[in-house]
Amino acid sequence: MSAADMDAAPTIDFYLGIGSRYSYLAATQIARIERDRGCRFVWKPIASGALLDRRGSNPFRQEPVSGQYDGAWREYDAKCWAAHYGVPFEEPKPFRVDPTVPALASLAADAQGALVACCRQLMMMIFVERREIDDAAIAELPALLGIDARAFTDALEAPQTHIAHEALLEEARARGVFGVPTFVVDDRLFWGNDRLVLLEAALAGTPMPSGARQA
Repeated sequence: MSAADMDAAPTIDFYLGIGSRYSYLAATQIARIERDRGCRFVWKPIASGALLDRRGSNPFRQEPVSGQYDGAWREYDAKCWAAHYGVPFEEPKPFRVDPTVPALASLAADAQGALVACCRQLMMMIFVERREIDDAAIAELPALLGIDARAFTDALEAPQTHIAHEALLEEARARGVFGVPTFVVDDRLFWGNDRLVLLEAALAGTPMPSGARQA
């Protein structure tokens, strides 16, 4: 796609959580959708737990209120989607860093043009290699991404990176985003990996109703 084509292409804001099963699954389909639909996704990594917390209700910090939030069900469902897509999937290990760190690392990599590459690398480590995401894993990222390690570390620790993440969280909340992955196109929200079919239909020209927006 030429630069002119990219400028004219429909843009989809992609709010994702690095440790989210369904964000990973959806991310495996992004390149295909961009190719098939002539669109462009803007990746916006956030710590999704922080988004849920500031909305005042986080279903993952309590006993499952329905089967949808049961861990065994979510693992089974994710494996079914992975089989459907033909992609690898391993149930992730708990993070050994603060949950905001993977999002911050991706934003730090953005200073060197490697935001998407960092998101994808972390997701591969989490959901394919089943690595523990600890300080050592984060320290490996510059070498894996081919970026400057000192600049990455400085950006990761910089207040501006934390401010950028806070701004993304507030942006998401203000737009009605209530979970990840969420795709926003023409002010319409499509939440969840399983809504990709609706997103593709909208991109193909299917008229979609104006949706209810959550505060």
